[in-house]
Amino acid sequence: MKFGVADYGMNVWDGGVFDYEARWQGLKAIGYEGVERLTPVSEADALRRAALMHALGMDFATVLAATPEMSIQWTAAFGKAYVWTAVNGKDFAVFCRQVNLQAEACARWGVHVALHNHMGTLVETQSELEDFLARCPECQLILDTAHLAAVGGDPVQIVRRYASRLQAIHLKDWLLNDPAAANWYERGRFCELGAGNIGLDNAAVLHALAEVGYQGWVFVEHDTHLQDPFKDLAISRDYIRRAGF
Repeated sequence: MKFGVADYGMNVWDGGVFDYEARWQGLKAIGYEGVERLTPVSEADALRRAALMHALGMDFATVLAATPEMSIQWTAAFGKAYVWTAVNGKDFAVFCRQVNLQAEACARWGVHVALHNHMGTLVETQSELEDFLARCPECQLILDTAHLAAVGGDPVQIVRRYASRLQAIHLKDWLLNDPAAANWYERGRFCELGAGNIGLDNAAVLHALAEVGYQGWVFVEHDTHLQDPFKDLAISRDYIRRAGF
């Protein structure tokens, strides 16, 4: 397995990205091997950023460009494996139909489309996730452990049951504060690994991944930081080391 960072929470804390090189150097220094998404604004910018990452000994898993079509093509050009779902269906049936169309487009370029399960979306609960995977057989999964566990799902079970569908892992934890809040993002916050209070055992997830032979990316993600993100991410990397990875 390769361990990287999905850096959305860093962007929120910093207010933006002002120096990618400094960020990547900082992540490498605490034991991470890359980030999930390269986010270039042009072909030349994509080449520059990819070359810089290579020079730093870092890597990325996918490309997020200005349009879904460009994301697919640039991801393929760099030899990467997947893009995120990028459809706008407002009901489950339409969403699945659109994802299947995106999967066909991706296949023409030799990449996969992958779904990120997420609270507050059409694919939130474990039953919704399993229904989606049945309806969209060519779509892979970016399994988010805390988004699933926070609504009562079992990430270890999903790893074992859908090992062949796993494209990437978002490893994160959830600190529940107000279970009665109307909106999911008011019920708690994502936190460093091991600091949650919902019984999520991310070490067990990692061991299940090893048992099924998963060799892909595992991305730590903290959507909400209350201190310097590098401190939180170092805590999470230490958690992974203590788990044996």
